[in-house]
Amino acid sequence: MAGPVYDKADLERRMAGAVEALRHDLQGLRTGRASTALLDPVNVTVYGAQMPLNQVATVSVPEPRLISVTVWDKTNVGPVDKAIRSAGLGLNPIVDGTTLRLPIPDLTEERRKELAKLCGGYAEKAKIAVRNVRRDGMDNLKTDEKKNGLSEDERKRHETEVQKLTDATIADIDTVTAAKEKEILGK
Repeated sequence: MAGPVYDKADLERRMAGAVEALRHDLQGLRTGRASTALLDPVNVTVYGAQMPLNQVATVSVPEPRLISVTVWDKTNVGPVDKAIRSAGLGLNPIVDGTTLRLPIPDLTEERRKELAKLCGGYAEKAKIAVRNVRRDGMDNLKTDEKKNGLSEDERKRHETEVQKLTDATIADIDTVTAAKEKEILGK
């Protein structure tokens, strides 16, 4: 008989990781100031693989309202430009050789709504990650019941724990997102 598959501590760690990833993504959403973290979610398709932007270029902030991206390999300038434009950040790079300059636009009402929408997208991604962890936990409990002699009552009790953990984590995601949206919208 193999050991139990269900591990509550692992589920808690993975769900907390989803919230931390959300916090990290939201840090990049600045309200009008340049930050290298703004480009953290950007992945570039180069050399036949998806890579984070910081693995193909140097990202810096030479001015408070400007981000500079210096691409190391000139053949990657096009893919980097395309990745930044398609990331949904509302940034339009100005290409100058191997350097892309990204002026940070003023925060108009439209831009604020765009950022709030992006914030919601990050939150949904985090909720999906939490639900996937929940599904894994439930699957592990069913496996334990079938193969490792876990009683039906114990399985149901653990399933309730997993659901409570999921609900609490999603509430955390909603709280973090609401605070960032409030900051973005200036309310």
